[in-house]
Amino acid sequence: MKPIQNKYFKPALLLVFLAISFLPGSLFAQEINQTVFDSIRGREVLIDFVTREGLQTGEFAEVFQEEYQAYSVDEALVSQLKERLSAHEIVIVLASWCSDSKIQVPRFIKLLDAVEFPEEQLLMIAVDSKKQASELDASVYNIQRVPTFIIYKNGSEQGRIIESPRQSLEVDLLKLLY
Repeated sequence: MKPIQNKYFKPALLLVFLAISFLPGSLFAQEINQTVFDSIRGREVLIDFVTREGLQTGEFAEVFQEEYQAYSVDEALVSQLKERLSAHEIVIVLASWCSDSKIQVPRFIKLLDAVEFPEEQLLMIAVDSKKQASELDASVYNIQRVPTFIIYKNGSEQGRIIESPRQSLEVDLLKLLY
């Protein structure tokens, strides 16, 4: 696959940005886990960069813990995933209003926890009903449906899981890594 030049995904820079954004009194703190009023949905939705903590607030939180706890990771595949996934980066584009996002994102995060995936290699972006963010250009990801889990290696897209896995998150992810 052709490498994607993605100005929003630089793992080292993301780590620095996140560290700065959580400093007390930081000017950047409002840029993580923001909400906006989505006129199509008629309610507040998460927008732009989000963290695990952001997913555990508002309407997304209603199901996050339930789905995270209920999901049973396929332990037989964890070691294979752990071995192959560590050299990759992942972008998750989600929507806090979307039922598929509410189900699949907590499950995917539980899988990432099971394989001890480094948080600095994960970027999560929330979009509105038009699949757009407000402070960044989400169109670079060419999102048609949410959630979309995009796997990169050295800046090159390796593949995607869109909305729901075909077999399971573990099996689909392993197929993308081979």
